Amino acid sequence: MSAPDPAPGDGPATATLPTLGLVGTLRWTWRQLTSMRVALMLLMLLAIVSVPGSVLPQKPVDRPAVARYIAENPTLGPWLDRLGFFDVYASVWFSAVYLLLFVSLVGCILPRTRVHLRAVRARPPRTPRRFDRFAVRGEVVVTAAPDDVVAVAREALRGPLRLVPRFRVDDDVEPGGVRTVSAERGYLRETGNLVFHLALVGILVSVATGQLLHYRGQALVVEGRGFANSVTDYDTFEAGTAFDPRSLVPFTLTLDRFTSRFTPEARPLDFLAEVTVTEPGAPPREAEIRVNSPLGVGEAKVYLQGNGYAPDVTVRDADGEVAFAGAVPFLPEDPVYTSRGVVKVPDVSTGEQIGLVGYLLPTAEVTEAGARSVYPQPLEPLLVLTVWTGDLGLDDGVPQNVYELDDSAMTNVLDAEGRPVTLFVRPGETVDLPDGLGSITWEGLPRFVALDLRHDPALVWILVSSLLALAGLSVSLFAPRRRLWLRIAPGEGRTVVSAAALARSDDVGLQGELERLLGAVGERCGAGDPDGAEPAAHDVDDDAPARAGASGRPDL
Repeated sequence: MSAPDPAPGDGPATATLPTLGLVGTLRWTWRQLTSMRVALMLLMLLAIVSVPGSVLPQKPVDRPAVARYIAENPTLGPWLDRLGFFDVYASVWFSAVYLLLFVSLVGCILPRTRVHLRAVRARPPRTPRRFDRFAVRGEVVVTAAPDDVVAVAREALRGPLRLVPRFRVDDDVEPGGVRTVSAERGYLRETGNLVFHLALVGILVSVATGQLLHYRGQALVVEGRGFANSVTDYDTFEAGTAFDPRSLVPFTLTLDRFTSRFTPEARPLDFLAEVTVTEPGAPPREAEIRVNSPLGVGEAKVYLQGNGYAPDVTVRDADGEVAFAGAVPFLPEDPVYTSRGVVKVPDVSTGEQIGLVGYLLPTAEVTEAGARSVYPQPLEPLLVLTVWTGDLGLDDGVPQNVYELDDSAMTNVLDAEGRPVTLFVRPGETVDLPDGLGSITWEGLPRFVALDLRHDPALVWILVSSLLALAGLSVSLFAPRRRLWLRIAPGEGRTVVSAAALARSDDVGLQGELERLLGAVGERCGAGDPDGAEPAAHDVDDDAPARAGASGRPDL
């Protein structure tokens, strides 16, 4: 039949596509979001958006470094700050990718879990009518009755563990009294896949929970002193948005003694911090902290992060009044503990404020070329200091690094030849400051330790989820998907057991699986005919016609 001619003046006919509408658009969006392709894309995107957190300084970790970066990059720095690049893991765009990945994984897992549960409860596929189209097949003749053969085959297929059988087994009776056994294994493969994805969700939830509830504080403690577990007593402290300062256990920790051991070549052997811990409602107890051996206290762990020397000095001003007294930590800069530090003296009774900058040499070697440390232990300690006067800037309200001297309003004291005055001070000595500024006395050389207190309630769950992810991935990669069938035909005084096997992909162990099954049947059911003839050998016909496709196997 021919189509009617179009009416005069009509244009060509066009097809009108139905509109999705709001519900259809939402359904399409949900299907795209919960697809495995989008989940992988979001996982890659999450890794990409995490890169700035490793490249740029972050406010929760090092606020002074962020301030320096913005000051050094006046054009780019403020824009990066507005966009959240200095607090990546709390930014809106990182949280959006994180939540989308979480929703995508959950939306992908739930439907697959329902399908998998239905498949697990289903019966194995029925036995095919013909075995000659299978590349892996065999046959054995036994003397036992068909019912006994079925019982032996079921036991051999299920394995010794009743709760976790190797195969799901089902048997049936065909017309003519021929018994069949169907067995299938490999559902653990999909189970492992689902466990892997559920573990990823567990990792996402655990990390998010940890970011909300965690806290971490650093404190530098000198021998004979201590600190209390409160936010204000730490040198630096960071915590999640849901952290409550009242949740801190009010314990105190005192550093009684710190010892270190080195080889003659200055290689470290051991660091030991002996402390006294006092917890609420409990008597004080002695404890030890070593590298990689933290102290557990107050629902947190206290790690030994560093150590050094803190010279105990007394500085007197021009009037002989004590302007400063105490231990000043000097930070090590090399393996032999050449340590740099600053002594700030703002409380002078007369004149300008004083700043002493220099190095502590635990085992000093002084030559014409200068002074250096040759060993980390304090065998010949020496302080090498230069003197500054002026305004330390401590009253400006701007935070300063206690280990750095702001010399913008300071003047370096020079000698008659115009060179900076250098002071060499040894323990127990008193050295006069130039220009009648006063004196400095080195009273002693205690040690200090840098302690790091951390608490993250999600660490255990992250570990458990990671182990589950590894186990699920291993199962999904290495659990074989196999199907086995037996046809048990009774005869005159004998029973012929034919078998075939099939795998979803290339499986080098499929032949061995079939041989083990037939071997168990033959061994327990009396292989051979009543006249003592040899049992039929396992038949593997590599030239079987490929009637089910190029691989010679029908689809599973």
